[in-house]
Amino acid sequence: MPRDTPYLQVAAKIRARVQAGEWAVGDKLPSRARFAEEYDVGPSVAQRAVECLIVEGLLEGRAGSGTYVRKPRERRRMVRSRLREGSPFRSKMRDQGSEGTWECNSRARVPATEDIAERLAIEPGDLCVMTDYEFLADGQPVQLARSWEPMAVTGGTPILLPEMGPRGKIGVVERMRSIDVHISTAIETPRPARATREQAHFLGISVGDPVTLLERTYFDAEGRPVETADIIIPDIRWEIAYEIEVDPHRF
Repeated sequence: MPRDTPYLQVAAKIRARVQAGEWAVGDKLPSRARFAEEYDVGPSVAQRAVECLIVEGLLEGRAGSGTYVRKPRERRRMVRSRLREGSPFRSKMRDQGSEGTWECNSRARVPATEDIAERLAIEPGDLCVMTDYEFLADGQPVQLARSWEPMAVTGGTPILLPEMGPRGKIGVVERMRSIDVHISTAIETPRPARATREQAHFLGISVGDPVTLLERTYFDAEGRPVETADIIIPDIRWEIAYEIEVDPHRF
């Protein structure tokens, strides 16, 4: 498991001491050489452990001064809702008083794996467009996502590549509507997971830190899956809440 890595073991021990109150916010920590001696590890291991906690946001390094305990980052609420128009991510960040942006990279003609084919109700090997997203709020990383859309749905249309052209950056629902595919429902399943090295690098967290994996699939009015995605959200920064529409005439 990732947490068996020596520098992560040292980071966990330092983190526990900070959380136990051995050092308060603003206190200066012992030198990295001192940590290396105390934990019987090499200087590079201690260095990496401290850097890990700086990236995590627990500590901060001050040039020419040392390493200090920083004020904890606020854990914010991310509301998931079907009541928002346009880009759901941009709407959620606007609620937080932030500007939501994203970068992405799409690949067409990607054969569906067995699990993706099952989620999209297509055959393994059927061609999809796969898009990797990096979402940011005010320039800071918030979440990652990878989506798949069957080319049987979008092939030969102006929205083949999700973020390109005049229909880019408006969200899946609006894009699909432009080609007369009307999304009516979505299923979103949250699962606990641990950050991979690649995910941790982008999100500014530690390898193995808790994340929430949201497995989301959009369905059209006939119940056909038209897009599925895996969304990765760091648990240390965000709690997830769901906004559910209630029809008062049904009760």
